[in-house]
Amino acid sequence: MDDMLPAGAPRPRIAVFAGPTATILNTPDLVTSNKARVRHGLPLRPSRFDGLRPQRLAAPATLYVEAFSAHPLESDAAGLYAPPDGWVDADGAFHAERPPGEATPVYVVELDPADGLYPFPYMGRQADGSAWEETSAVPYADPVDARQTFYPDARRLYEEIERFGLADHGGPVDLGSLADFEFYRAAPSGGYTSGSEPELLGQDFFVYYPYHLQTEPSLAHLARATNHVQAVLDDGGFTGLQWLEGSPTVDETLYWLGLLIDTKVPLVGHAAQRRHQSLSADGDRNVVDGVKFIASGVTLDERGEDRVGACVVVDELVYSARDVTKADARPGGYEVTGGHGGVVADLGGYGPPQLTYLPTRRHTHRSETRLTVLPESVAGVVGRLGDVTRTEVLTKDEHGLVPTAMPHVSLTKYSRYAAKGTGADDLPVADEEVEIFARIEANLARFPLSGFVCEGMSPFGMADPVKNAALSVAVFAGMPVVRTGRGTTGGMAYRTDPTFVSGNNLTATKARLLLMAALLKFGALPPAADPFAPTSDERAATEKAVAEFQALFDTH
Repeated sequence: MDDMLPAGAPRPRIAVFAGPTATILNTPDLVTSNKARVRHGLPLRPSRFDGLRPQRLAAPATLYVEAFSAHPLESDAAGLYAPPDGWVDADGAFHAERPPGEATPVYVVELDPADGLYPFPYMGRQADGSAWEETSAVPYADPVDARQTFYPDARRLYEEIERFGLADHGGPVDLGSLADFEFYRAAPSGGYTSGSEPELLGQDFFVYYPYHLQTEPSLAHLARATNHVQAVLDDGGFTGLQWLEGSPTVDETLYWLGLLIDTKVPLVGHAAQRRHQSLSADGDRNVVDGVKFIASGVTLDERGEDRVGACVVVDELVYSARDVTKADARPGGYEVTGGHGGVVADLGGYGPPQLTYLPTRRHTHRSETRLTVLPESVAGVVGRLGDVTRTEVLTKDEHGLVPTAMPHVSLTKYSRYAAKGTGADDLPVADEEVEIFARIEANLARFPLSGFVCEGMSPFGMADPVKNAALSVAVFAGMPVVRTGRGTTGGMAYRTDPTFVSGNNLTATKARLLLMAALLKFGALPPAADPFAPTSDERAATEKAVAEFQALFDTH
């Protein structure tokens, strides 16, 4: 792996962030082994073998390992080997010289706690002495009766990758030879629930397993995580950042970080479709590939500045975070969206990574929505339909984003055959879109910075006349509306109305994030006195404000 480092480059230093609901940081349930069940007289599991789990020795131990047992054809090449360390006779006694009768050649292995983790049968039992059959004491247990399967940060994950991972030619996966790592927790997947400052599920950490305890981070958590990432990178000594999150959403968070974080080092995200330690776990390889990608310096230009932006590194490919989405829950289940490029580099070949294309969109240190250039306050809108007024919203302070000021952007989706059709004699009535109108009223009451993304026809972005009419009311109530194509459209949404923003070739979920960033930069649109019937001057003011939003969507 050392050949991945550029000659003469300083030793890389990588910040590793544990994000929410991350399968890459999740492990299979700790189930009591048959070794423990025999020892304590518990019913046995039908498995032929015990699953071995990484654990630490409490004291030194000497083991005798049967020679030629590491591969079925080792003994076939016995003439290439040095003599064994000794022999174990039929009674289990060790002999330095071969004893008479049957004896097994062995290697002597001295194990020490300082060696690190070793795989052993899991011996833990429940407090009442019964065996663990799943992660919870009983099915659908409350959090106090459920163990956690997610790691609280990535420190243990990286240790296990190095300890148990094998490189292609039999050596260890030595991450420590490539970089130094510092580990951080930003809305992490696992939490410390005991001690002097216990963390709370759904407030300090976010899991999806056990499934009945699933929790999700909020916009406020995203704001605090963004501030945390920026503060760490402001230290100035990092070569890059790795972000670990659940596979359905890692691309969204990385796109957001690419819009907001002011940095000249690469930001890469990783996910896994299978749990760490499970059969064919893919996350471990993704982590190693990300380290190689950052350490190679391939993303840097002649000034040493990142030219690629936030990426997702999975399945030996590097995707631009803007242009990738999860399509299926299996390795290889990621697809490029937007129809134009998307794969930044290929990590599957020999030698160091090589770039395959450079994104043209603005990002990180070139982004017009990065934290360092966002204003400290913008204008929002409050009130109710027919009485909308502007109000100042404090969006940034000495800590970064103000969590309570995060914009609220809702998604709405076009589908044919609505409850009410429209025609020449059946004009659209906007307020028949009761869900949109309820959200408009709720936004005016609670979220001064808000907007909508409409996933419309592909690629046009248009919806049915009733939905269009309702969203037009939102626009003239101060809430920008972005139109995108349906699904993972390969075309660019048309701009048919200057009061709506075209989402370019973004998916609806990515357009939502960019609209949130745009609202932090520009604030709300100027509201009309009557959002149902704006004047020509009010329409012109709205079109002028929307043009600023459109410029961001055309370049980010």
